[in-house]
Amino acid sequence: MIPAQDAVSSRVQTRTGLSLLIIGIVLIAANLRAPLTAVGPIIGEIRGETGISNTWAGMMTTLPLLAFALLSPLSPRIARRLGMEPTLFAGLIVLLAGILLRSLSSVAALFAGTALIGIAIAVSNVLVPALIKREFPNNVGTMTGIYSVSMNLCAAVASGVSIPISQGLGLGWRGALGSWALLAIVSLAAWLPMLRSRQRPQAVQTSAAVKSDSLWRSPLAWQITLFMGLQSLFFYVNISWFPAILQDRGMSAVSAGWMISIMQFASLPATFFMPILAGRRSDQRGLAVGVASLFLVGYLGLLVTDTAWLVPLWVILVGIGAGSGFGLAVMFFALRTKSVRQSAEMSGMAQSFGYLLAAVGPTLFGFIHDSTGGWTIPLLLLLFAAGGLLLAGLKAGKYGYVMAEADKEKEAAKGNR
Repeated sequence: MIPAQDAVSSRVQTRTGLSLLIIGIVLIAANLRAPLTAVGPIIGEIRGETGISNTWAGMMTTLPLLAFALLSPLSPRIARRLGMEPTLFAGLIVLLAGILLRSLSSVAALFAGTALIGIAIAVSNVLVPALIKREFPNNVGTMTGIYSVSMNLCAAVASGVSIPISQGLGLGWRGALGSWALLAIVSLAAWLPMLRSRQRPQAVQTSAAVKSDSLWRSPLAWQITLFMGLQSLFFYVNISWFPAILQDRGMSAVSAGWMISIMQFASLPATFFMPILAGRRSDQRGLAVGVASLFLVGYLGLLVTDTAWLVPLWVILVGIGAGSGFGLAVMFFALRTKSVRQSAEMSGMAQSFGYLLAAVGPTLFGFIHDSTGGWTIPLLLLLFAAGGLLLAGLKAGKYGYVMAEADKEKEAAKGNR
């Protein structure tokens, strides 16, 4: 069996191999949010043509999140059997199929394609952070920042161009959503060299063993999961319903779409620098407080004032919170684990239950709006959730390791027998 470090060095030692790997990671990251953020600005157009309700429109965001929840724990197992690179490549194929299917004429195809997109993204969500920890052990923070920026930059572009493609180019909402197939095709081409130089699947198993049952008994692991879930809930509620909130307050569809882009662009610096800052310190509780505070101020501003010129400020604050929150959550997978396999398992657990929590957000948000006819109660719920993010971040940000914590509890339990 080839040791994991030797398998890594066989590719990363060459400058060309390193460049190809970074390009591959950037392209995969670019695919992980754009197919989802492209929906929000044209959700009204989709509802108008298909006749679906706000609740069902929320399901267009909820379905991928449910796929994240169901598939995330399985992704590390698939990668151990096939290898990380082939698994990521297969995920891109499924993503391409989902994008094309979603662009067909029927409502059934719309939701079936959306589900496939969720399945594909779930795999990469879990494996890319573990791949970064494996291939760049001394630069996890920087590479996580690059990965996160790529994801959010493309997400921002997708939010901004949906209306111009749909209405400006006359391609309709199907053309706006289907256009992202081009990015998936380019990404598939870029990952072909990775298949030829990939690590052997068996080598993934040489990492320190991790018992899933011990991980799931770790309070720290659950705090990381809650932090991941709440920041994800904010992100998907934002991209799904912020355009509708702003349009109900008199903003045009184009301007509301660009507000989402502004939110995403505002997140980029925080998305890049937060992993670097987190990686340079052993305790991240102060960073977690900052993340929660940004959400609290931003949502409170949207709730209490309708002043048009202040809207960009609240949107920017929420965007910075979203970028820094995601970057910190992903870094917890590396900072609170001792091996690549532990990182993958922690990522799978956090994204499984975390995205299950996040899946409730868009549909519940739409349902409450339909029931109350306003946005006050939904925004109050976001403020309450931001308080929960603060508490989870204070626990997850404290120095420690998930398995060490679980092992201590197991030893204490044995001693009490």
